[in-house]
Amino acid sequence: MEVGVILSPPLRKAAQTARSIEELGFASLVLPDSQNLAPEVWGQLMLAATATSRLQLGPGVTNPVTRDTAVTASAAVALQVESQGRAVLAIGRGDSSTQRIGRAEESVDGFATSLARLQGYLRGEAVDRDGMPSRLEWIRHADVPKVPLEVAATGRRVIEVAARHADRICLAVGADADHVRDALDHAREAARAAGRDPASLRYGAFINAVVHPDLDLARRTVRGTAATFARFSAMRGSRIEALPPPLREAARHLRAHYDMRVHTRATAEHAAALSDEFLDWFALVGPPERVLPRFRSLAALGLDFCRVVPGSPEAPPGAAMASLLSLARDIVPQLRA
Repeated sequence: MEVGVILSPPLRKAAQTARSIEELGFASLVLPDSQNLAPEVWGQLMLAATATSRLQLGPGVTNPVTRDTAVTASAAVALQVESQGRAVLAIGRGDSSTQRIGRAEESVDGFATSLARLQGYLRGEAVDRDGMPSRLEWIRHADVPKVPLEVAATGRRVIEVAARHADRICLAVGADADHVRDALDHAREAARAAGRDPASLRYGAFINAVVHPDLDLARRTVRGTAATFARFSAMRGSRIEALPPPLREAARHLRAHYDMRVHTRATAEHAAALSDEFLDWFALVGPPERVLPRFRSLAALGLDFCRVVPGSPEAPPGAAMASLLSLARDIVPQLRA
């Protein structure tokens, strides 16, 4: 199982951050696409591409609401060219990026249409846009492999849409192996139902993980983003009553109390209300000997990759970096072996 990272580099540090992530031995780096909360993602990714030679790069994640699919596809292929084949186009329905401009996330049906259009553009095909045949006309000059389309998915319907249209599925359901297994099984079955070979897709998971000898500090560091990712199971249309008991209770709380004004922050009241027991179930926290067996359990499910969320804004200073160093030293080599 490859281990990648999702984070937002400090201003003017995109290239340096990407180089450091590559030198630490991580397989991929994805950057948030949330225009009001982070710098323009495609420009940052281009800077990261010039500073690295091996690292897979992409948005983590973009959406079809704030950007037209043709614009997104063009940016992804340009990154593929500049990185010499290391781009991945990761997309979801929208969250903070849409909320900050007063828009809702894309509907599931609309999302399916967007994915089909994106695949057409990425293959260099003409895409029907209300009777107008639309294609990336410059792509014929780009001698690079097709950019893989990756969908961030939590709910069953989005997993099914991803299984029909995507090249890769990255589950956002937490780190409990049993719950991840259920989502992974559903993705594979949905691929079969769509007439696709499940083995033709790659599967991954977003994992909130802080590796640190101080368990309490690790919990405080992971708390904000764990609340954010747990909230995806509580979004409009989700069936909270069907969730595992620990997530069911957290999802009910987050549906009622999540405050987007303090999105992802460790000090947010909605995050502070989550119990330590829930964090221990949903995330991977603590010293390496506590975390490594759970990473191995996830790898044993057949996941091809994971994207580690290493901390939260307003977490204890230095904790996220200490976690990345421990991940690189104590976890990644073991999973690679």
